[in-house]
Amino acid sequence: MADQITYKDAGVDIHAAAELVGDIGELRSRTEKSRKLFGSFGLFAAGFDLSSYKEPVIFTGCDGVGTKLELLLEYDLLEVAGKDLVAMSVNDILTAGADPIMFLDYIGVGKLDKVKISRVISGIVEWCESCDCILAGGETAEMPDLVDENMIELSGFGIGAVEKCNVVDPTSITVGDVFIGYPSDGVHANGWSLVRKIISKFPDEFNDEEIVSLLAPTRLYNDVVSGLRNLGVQPKAMAHITGGGLPENLERVLGDLGGDLVVPDWSLDAVQKVLSHVEINEAFSTFNMGIGWVSIVSNEDVEAVMESVPGAVKLGEVTNDKLTVRLG
Repeated sequence: MADQITYKDAGVDIHAAAELVGDIGELRSRTEKSRKLFGSFGLFAAGFDLSSYKEPVIFTGCDGVGTKLELLLEYDLLEVAGKDLVAMSVNDILTAGADPIMFLDYIGVGKLDKVKISRVISGIVEWCESCDCILAGGETAEMPDLVDENMIELSGFGIGAVEKCNVVDPTSITVGDVFIGYPSDGVHANGWSLVRKIISKFPDEFNDEEIVSLLAPTRLYNDVVSGLRNLGVQPKAMAHITGGGLPENLERVLGDLGGDLVVPDWSLDAVQKVLSHVEINEAFSTFNMGIGWVSIVSNEDVEAVMESVPGAVKLGEVTNDKLTVRLG
């Protein structure tokens, strides 16, 4: 009889994976408070009852953490990786005015490490809790020989819903509307291939404390959207500032319109060291430059909007001219 080989011999421990699902069940349950899954957690698909909406429109988003993950692993900041994963998808959903209702994760590893994976999920849970979004499920794949044992692959998938009458409509933008910017908590999770290149080329310029400051988790902007909703203000558009920076992300909502935006200096010492090695136009098209979110609102709403969430700054007004972005 030929030698018998188990799945575990091939490098995949399905029993440990099943135990992990049980281990994280209590952690995940923290995300079911005011919102609940339709049916039990752990089935083949997750459901959510939309009957509380009159005319629901579904919005979805998918993203990852990018090459920031390499430094997060190096500095043992696994919880931050989980937070980044949520924020990069949920913020995109929020731009439509939607409520983030469900989030799913994909985690790919070379060898199952329950402690490490639980820490990533802990970060996911914390950010899901903070925006009232259910961690509805996900997939953990053990892939020996394909994924390095010291590496983790991450993808996140968000689902949101909003009443059709409240969907944000960028075609409503008119000349004279105002760009309101909200600060980021760091570089967030884009542009890290350039950051890593600079750190590796000029290692003597950055100490560990400065690198960790750059690795702050991506901010969730649900407080901005909630603030507008509580005021009864319908924004003309909202933009999550990620790859492409302010110019590209704002051009996506402006159509043929433009504006002259003046952005305050990014007050993070480690960032300034990074920017000293980047031409200014390249910096604006790569990083958020300290502004991770922009709401476009009517001029009449500006004063109330500015007071609703701390840190808001007026960046400029919508014009018929080409969009320009510069430091103030």
